[in-house]
Amino acid sequence: MSQTSQPAADRATRLQRARDVCGANGKICPPERTTQLLEAIIMSGDRVALEGDNQKQADFLAACLAKMDPARVHDLHMVQSVLALPDHLAVFERGIANRLDFAFAGPQSRRLAELVAAKALKIGAIHTYLELYARMLVDLTPHVALVVADKADRGGNLYTGPNTEDTPTIVEAAAFRGGIVVAQVNEIVDRLPRVDIPGDWVDVVVPGPKPYAIDPLFTRDPAKIRNENVLMAMMAISAVYEPYQVTRLNHGIGYATAAIELLLPTFAARRGLKGKVARNFVLNPHPTLIPAIESGFVDSVYCFGSELGMERYVANRAHVFPIGADGSLRSNRTLAQVAGQYACDLFVGGTLQIDPQGNSSTATKGRITGFGGAPNMGADARGRRHDSPAWLRAGEEAGESLRGRKLVVQMVQTRQPNGAPSFVERLDAYDLAASAGFALPPVMVYGDDVSHVITEQGVCNLLRCRSPGEREAALRAVAGDTDFGKRQDAETTEALRRRGIVMFPSDLGIESATATRDWLAAKTIDDLVVASGGLYAPPAKFRTVARA
Repeated sequence: MSQTSQPAADRATRLQRARDVCGANGKICPPERTTQLLEAIIMSGDRVALEGDNQKQADFLAACLAKMDPARVHDLHMVQSVLALPDHLAVFERGIANRLDFAFAGPQSRRLAELVAAKALKIGAIHTYLELYARMLVDLTPHVALVVADKADRGGNLYTGPNTEDTPTIVEAAAFRGGIVVAQVNEIVDRLPRVDIPGDWVDVVVPGPKPYAIDPLFTRDPAKIRNENVLMAMMAISAVYEPYQVTRLNHGIGYATAAIELLLPTFAARRGLKGKVARNFVLNPHPTLIPAIESGFVDSVYCFGSELGMERYVANRAHVFPIGADGSLRSNRTLAQVAGQYACDLFVGGTLQIDPQGNSSTATKGRITGFGGAPNMGADARGRRHDSPAWLRAGEEAGESLRGRKLVVQMVQTRQPNGAPSFVERLDAYDLAASAGFALPPVMVYGDDVSHVITEQGVCNLLRCRSPGEREAALRAVAGDTDFGKRQDAETTEALRRRGIVMFPSDLGIESATATRDWLAAKTIDDLVVASGGLYAPPAKFRTVARA
């Protein structure tokens, strides 16, 4: 049997090695023996899935994996959602692994680009989350899965708590194809609040020396929302939420979408939209959504994961969030991605670069950031068959006669915070494809899926465009003083405005001078705490910033 096939035939041998390491502890491996355990169950050439998603990290297992002896274990193929920790790349730097399939790199994006350029690792593909999970079930099935949970009992049953995230998918992919499953947990208990992963799917449990790492990724301080964000949020509500009557949606991460959430109880309510828009979210528990929930705007939120500090608030809002009998959130990244793709009428996201046809990417020069879930959320789901007013109207505007269209909105300022233009004639992704050996440039959201682009200048409705030239002209009309935008003549822009393809604030009845922070339902983190009735407990760094 080759080492790249599933390890069912040698599973018994690997398990015996694991038992030898664990000794009289049964399924429980002492923390100090974890690297020894991994060297006992992982073989050179194995595919290894290491849980590290947008928020929670199997950080102790990652550190122990990076400490393995490359003379004993090498040429691993890492399959993981997110590279967030230095140890995620240390396995490549030390020669333990040489191949990677992933979805998002985030803080490790620059170092990843350096390692690719140095030929220290080969990227199989930059996946969307659903794509990566699907391939784990088909042709990237892990030989060894390293996952993380809150608690375990001595039978190996796992309680994932509010951050279930990727765990069920990774475990199932490995456990039912002869793989070995190792779970890092915060503590071993006699009785779990609930069983999220059955013990007979888990082979070894490692109690970590400290709680696993988790990042408050979705917390945005209202104090950092600028007037430009407020203006963009007003335009989004006026040009998209209101006319399409969008009730089911997903927001990406960013200050523009945080501004929308904080304008729902004020600006949107003033426009009579309560009960008509933004009722059902697929979203992590964004703290900036608290005022909208408390004002009765939001009916339900299904979650990819949780958010640090939101645990008590979420548990006390069981009518909004999916709460188990144990009183805590049940999240699931895979199911939320499916819900975001098929059950939502609108995705609002951001990007780093947009080209003349609306293609966008976060893979730029010197950075391989990856995509995460944006391509799943920001794709028109061709398999969808149920209708809704928003879906039907978008399809009608696009000239579709047999189907509707998903609304996919990119909200981006004409320049990035570092001054780099967001609109470019050619994506950096093309150069990255050439240097990394990709067959195609890593485009995050394809332009033909994008329905609207919103900048601080205005809105362009690409659904109404009937040619590539019109799409390009519409994008240039909202690109501001960038070189890309300066190539547009005023006469062309005015013609697009008359047809409702381009809309400036005044076209939407918005006075730009009134688009200020005064509209925000909460202006600081402390305001969010008050709005939650004291249930929201933000991490200390956010309280410090808010009071600075």
